[in-house]
Amino acid sequence: MGEHVIKLPDVGEGVAEAELVEWHVKVGDLVREDAVLAAVMTDKATVEIPSPVDGEILWLGAEIGDTVA
Repeated sequence: MGEHVIKLPDVGEGVAEAELVEWHVKVGDLVREDAVLAAVMTDKATVEIPSPVDGEILWLGAEIGDTVA
């Protein structure tokens, strides 16, 4: 199984970035498809980001409070 980089999905019409407010996983965790990985906040709502695949968390690409595109 290869590495799968998860990018911020479409969280709303016209929304290009969001603030990372919470990680629900840590490095080394095993996750199943659709498990919640993180929560991001836009100017309109807080949205949970699900995993698109089963796998192991190898690294986290942002810190709490970071703005992600």
